[in-house]
Amino acid sequence: MAAADPRRVEELIVRTGFFRQKTRSLMGAARKIVEDYGGEVPSTMEDLVKIPGVGRKTANVILGHIFGKPGFVVDTHVRRLTYRLGFTKNTDPAKIEIDMQKILPGEDWTPFSMRLILHGRQICIARKPQCEICAVASDCPRRGVGKSPRKPIPSKSGPPSTRGRG
Repeated sequence: MAAADPRRVEELIVRTGFFRQKTRSLMGAARKIVEDYGGEVPSTMEDLVKIPGVGRKTANVILGHIFGKPGFVVDTHVRRLTYRLGFTKNTDPAKIEIDMQKILPGEDWTPFSMRLILHGRQICIARKPQCEICAVASDCPRRGVGKSPRKPIPSKSGPPSTRGRG
């Protein structure tokens, strides 16, 4: 990929959105891997985050899924659920990662973070958590759920009690 025609890479990823920027990032990452790591994806956090477009989240995915090393992935779902479940009060992904690493043994970091991601996508949805079907609802402190109810948008035809009456 480091030597690929950018147009070909764009064709392959066009459906992902932002394909031009992603092409530059992918090709830059490939060049870095070829030039600095002999064409082998590095297996340490320190080296992975030196690759263009790779932050801690991506590095932890690679460490956990490719190299079988402990890596706690913090995406938007994990960030929301670790707070909602009372595991952390932090909002910074790096701090959440540290908090969770203190709670869980290393071998559980990757699988637990993946479970949180799936749970956040399928059950504990940001705008409308499905607490009624949640397997952990009885143990969940529900931090941030239902704390700020939406105010109804005022109608131009008056308050609901006067609408439609005479």
